[in-house]
Amino acid sequence: MSEYIYTASFYVFAAMVIISALGVVRKTNIMHAALLLVLCFIGVSGLYVLLEADYLAAVQLLVYGGAVAIIIILSIMLTHRRRMEETSLANNRARAAALLGLLFMALLALVIFYTPWNYSPAEPSQLTVLANVLLTGYVLPFEIGAVLLLAAMIGAVLLAKGVDEE
Repeated sequence: MSEYIYTASFYVFAAMVIISALGVVRKTNIMHAALLLVLCFIGVSGLYVLLEADYLAAVQLLVYGGAVAIIIILSIMLTHRRRMEETSLANNRARAAALLGLLFMALLALVIFYTPWNYSPAEPSQLTVLANVLLTGYVLPFEIGAVLLLAAMIGAVLLAKGVDEE
């Protein structure tokens, strides 16, 4: 990958992460915030791909994508409101939060600036070895875990929807 494409991809993914993270914080609709959280996780996964950390990118998408699906189900279950816009009410602490965020960013910039960064070239990806192990030797535990997660999600949907007893 050429240097310009790599740099442009980094800035696109970084902007996507920052904008979607700000959207998660600013949205009053909990469903929109959860979907923006998915977009933020996709951007972080893209940054992992640029760092040639394929396994972390896959885990980022699978684990946190599933977590956001559970967040959406729990938000439906726990907020019994007719309109989803009423789920996250605004408060008057925005200025204090902005000030605290800026102080944290300044502290983080100082740490990044004064840290001696020593790095070595990345090793070749071991993702194919992990995939072969998971899909040959550990197929049964892998599938059992998937079925258990599916059953938990179906149960959460039924609890959220309510079951009519006849």
